[in-house]
Amino acid sequence: MIYTVTFNPSLDYIVSVADFRLGLTNRTDSELILPGGKGLNVSMVLSNLGIDNMALGFVAGFTGAEIIRQVEGMGVKSDFIRLPNGTSRINLKLKSIDGTEINGRGPQIGEEAGEKLMEKLDALGKGDVLVLAGSIPDSMPDDIYRKIMERLAGRGVMIVVDATKNLLMNVLEYHPFLVKPNNHELGELFGVELRDREEAMPYARRLRELGAVNVLVSMAGQGAVLAAGDGEVYASPAPRGKLVNGVGAGDSMVAGFLAGWMERHDYGHAFRMGIAAGSASAFSELMATREEVMDLYRQMERFKL
Repeated sequence: MIYTVTFNPSLDYIVSVADFRLGLTNRTDSELILPGGKGLNVSMVLSNLGIDNMALGFVAGFTGAEIIRQVEGMGVKSDFIRLPNGTSRINLKLKSIDGTEINGRGPQIGEEAGEKLMEKLDALGKGDVLVLAGSIPDSMPDDIYRKIMERLAGRGVMIVVDATKNLLMNVLEYHPFLVKPNNHELGELFGVELRDREEAMPYARRLRELGAVNVLVSMAGQGAVLAAGDGEVYASPAPRGKLVNGVGAGDSMVAGFLAGWMERHDYGHAFRMGIAAGSASAFSELMATREEVMDLYRQMERFKL
């Protein structure tokens, strides 16, 4: 079973305003309210691809109840810990002003709630996959990813980490099955600017040398690079399409890679599935469907890795 953890899930209020004017009343042209958070995005795309999974994390208040309602309505199983106080956050995403977002803080997660999550994770064992994705709320220790991996060490759990800076570097000694920085995040780790796939390759290898089994580097329109567990380095451009919504594209790439790996245990297939899923979400208002992913996968088959 694949499990995803989202420490601070949200309801994303996604709006478009044709002629936004600062300081005045504005009215929306379109709006969507969707569950959000990196782990949840992975869960939703896995479910769309027909891969059984379980979403874990913390929710609170009426917004938390709505997150659960929507996620389970999409066919994702969930076992969230309900916090007694506060409300899960609402994030405002203003589509008509490039990348403008206002993200909520979310509820306080106490030590007792954190231990409840650890107890749920204690049930994982050989053959299970755990996805740890996104930032950590201020109310939790900033080494929580490391503590989880230390606690699960030696149990045969395949762990995926999609995080930045120290959150990522501090877990490499526990040999995560997959890490997925983008090119900017990878460059930041090593103090360099990575502008194309060729430049990203040696630094993806460096992360493997530091302990990651597979390093998948997303590069938006440039495609992606995979330094794989078999020692090979794969690179591919992205399929063609119109960018509609970049939110969740990286999470979709993680989901596609995992789906592909579980289907065939073949790195080339998993890599293509990852790029196809990430691109399909970027070309859509919503998270990628299986049909959209497979349409792009067929395009990917023409690309030499």
